[in-house]
Amino acid sequence: MSIEENKALMRRFYEEISKGNLAVVDELIAADVVEHSPFVPEQAPGRQGTLDLFTMIRTAFPDLRVTVEDMVAEGDKVVARGAFIGTHKGEFMGIAPTGKQITIRVIEIVRIAGGKMVEHWNVVDNLGMMQQLGVVPTSGQGGR
Repeated sequence: MSIEENKALMRRFYEEISKGNLAVVDELIAADVVEHSPFVPEQAPGRQGTLDLFTMIRTAFPDLRVTVEDMVAEGDKVVARGAFIGTHKGEFMGIAPTGKQITIRVIEIVRIAGGKMVEHWNVVDNLGMMQQLGVVPTSGQGGR
């Protein structure tokens, strides 16, 4: 696949996830995808782990939308910088719904082969997410 086709595949993945179409996981992610940075420690390996993760996220944030601010590609890898934005309406990692809208900043790298994502790395602003949910105090709150 060309660099532009790889970028289009990643864009399509984000668009479909934003629509709640989790069937896109089966279509665009290899069954044996290698997750180098799982979002949660207990995330199952492979495509099933990705499906479980997005099912959990979409349940907790039913209005989830993914924005892409930058996307670059070289060879078989695509890098995207953006945000996951949604309202916390369902349990999330043991946190009861808060009703708060949050923005989770992410940077993701995927390697694509044969029209599917086969490897994934990411950096997620988990601290910012927990602060927005009110689980962890922000600077100047609490503490000493």
